[in-house]
Formats: sequence, structure tokens, C-alpha cells
Amino acid sequence: MSNTHSTSQSQNSQKSRNSENTENTEQTHDTTQNKTEGRRPPLMEVLREARSQLAELTGLVPETVSSFEQTEDGWSLEVEVMELARVPDTMSLMASYQVDLDPQGQLTGYRRVRRYERGRADARRGG
Repeated sequence: MSNTHSTSQSQNSQKSRNSENTENTEQTHDTTQNKTEGRRPPLMEVLREARSQLAELTGLVPETVSSFEQTEDGWSLEVEVMELARVPDTMSLMASYQVDLDPQGQLTGYRRVRRYERGRADARRGG
């Protein structure tokens, strides 16, 4: 009886692994299908990828994404980075970069739009 029980457990374990492999294959297929059909990737994936690509190109570590919007051409983000560390930290030199991405989330361009000290607030506009 113990052999039958062990065989049954082994078969159930094998079925479970096969089911997991099928699910993983389907998820991979869905992700690939989304990219090949021109569907836009999930927003959080786009934000992570944009930060990663900007860091690789500039050597700067993105701290925050301060704005983003979906455009006809893909995505447009504004990313804050520390360009120069100073002591105290409130005097560190920060920069905002505009980052443009295609519909699949690949970086197509970036530019620095402003520099500022971390401790400084933007001047009020329009009184």
C-alpha cells in the first residue's frame, strides 16, 4: 500500500509541475504576443524600463518619476536624478530629464530640462 501511495504522490507532483510549466509558457507567450501585436506594455513595466535605460545611458541613478503621460508616439516621462552629491544633502544638485519612449517602452530620446538644488522649492508662478 505504501508503494501505491508513493506512486500516487509522485504522479500528482508530476501533474503539478506540468501544470506550472504550461502556465509559465502561456505567460511568456502572452508577453511576447503583446509585444509582437503592438500592444502597450503595463505602465509599471514602462516606468521601470525607462529608469533602467536612462541610468545606463547617463550613469545617473533616477530617484523618482515626477510625471508621465501616454502620447500618440508612446510615452513621455519626467525623471528626477541626483547629478552631484553635496553635504548637506539639501545642497545636492538635482536634475529633471524628459524621457521619451516608443509604444513598447523603449527609450527614443532624453534631455535635461532643469537643474536645481535639492532643498530649493520651485518659484511660484502666476502670483
